[in-house]
Amino acid sequence: MLDALRNAMRIPDLRRKIIYTAAMLAIFRVGSFVPVPGVNAAALAEQLGIDGGNIFGFLNLFTGGALARFTIFALGVSPYITASIVLNLLTIVIPKLEELSKEGPEGRKVIEQYTRYATVLLAFIQAFATTMMARSWGVTQVPGFFGLALIMLTLVAGTMLLMWLGEKITEKGIGNGVSLLIFMGIVSEMPGNVINSIQAARLGAVSVFSLILYLVLSVVVIAAVVLVVQGQRRIPVQYAKRVVGRRVYGGQSTHIPLKVNQAGVIPVIFASSVLTFPLTLTQFVPALSFINKWFEYGSFGYNLVFVILVIFFTYFYTAVTFNPVEVANNMKKNGGYIPGLRPGRPTAEYLDRVLTRITLPGAIFLAIIAVLPFLVAAITRVPTNLLYFGGTGILIMVGVALETMQQIEAHLLLRHYEGFLK
Repeated sequence: MLDALRNAMRIPDLRRKIIYTAAMLAIFRVGSFVPVPGVNAAALAEQLGIDGGNIFGFLNLFTGGALARFTIFALGVSPYITASIVLNLLTIVIPKLEELSKEGPEGRKVIEQYTRYATVLLAFIQAFATTMMARSWGVTQVPGFFGLALIMLTLVAGTMLLMWLGEKITEKGIGNGVSLLIFMGIVSEMPGNVINSIQAARLGAVSVFSLILYLVLSVVVIAAVVLVVQGQRRIPVQYAKRVVGRRVYGGQSTHIPLKVNQAGVIPVIFASSVLTFPLTLTQFVPALSFINKWFEYGSFGYNLVFVILVIFFTYFYTAVTFNPVEVANNMKKNGGYIPGLRPGRPTAEYLDRVLTRITLPGAIFLAIIAVLPFLVAAITRVPTNLLYFGGTGILIMVGVALETMQQIEAHLLLRHYEGFLK
């Protein structure tokens, strides 16, 4: 692994990408400690009950503790993720957006611009609700119009900066920018979570046996996540020989790797954002309290909807990222075919059928991992406020780490270096 890391730093282009990504993540961590002016962060965190194992504790995990400290990144990237989901869904419903999505890079730029506009709108809604809630609890130091407006603008500006950081990491760095920001937030909270667990064991709030059992289950989950994320179904492809002039092309056998979890960790991130947005608003708007009654964080209703959303977004994102018709047409143009199938439509139908079948166990696995903290809490009797980095957190950490390592691996193999994954 150290040799692979040294090899990565020897490649100028890859070294620049790694350093750029590290610099952007460093900015994120610094911003996570810059407080929002005019708010008593400690009093607000106490009112939110972040340490009590509720929805705000879950949101605090994604922001790397920024919500508990009420810094400029307190809203995190949740508005941006929600806006991306809405635009992706509208792309299927609205013909104009569907046309833009098929126009290539130029069309995608327009959709990305719409996503930014939607992010600003959602960020303003969340910032307004948060500010009004802080005012009602008496934790704002300047409760006048200009003081509250400053708090709102600071929160929205922080979210827009995070969106910019994520896009720049994806464009000029290595890995998916938004996923890496969430990854960094979860990792940064792990040391404190471990310390709290040890202190709870010393005080007798949690038994040592429960912590050991939880540690064993965490190792098993990590191994299972790696197994599923790396698992794939290989579809054999044969390319016919072609004679062009005096040269013979093709005649080789290869395969199409269809992953069991084609969507990666995106479905869990999407489902978390979609579910936490209305639950967060219920804390601010009393008229929506009935939602919190039926779908309170950790309840049966919450977990049921979470599972359904994870499965839905797994199929949805897989359909967005993998087009069987396009793959079949590209194979046909290059003289490729799957043995026993005619090129074109039969090949596309076969790929779609195989992908639908292998995605189901991957989607169910993601759903189980998503609600795992509550199952583990029931088995080990460890409080859920000590399990924030379990389940969803572990899945995101391992999934993002593997995806990033695979990108570095691709750069190394392109230059004939041995990579991290052997």
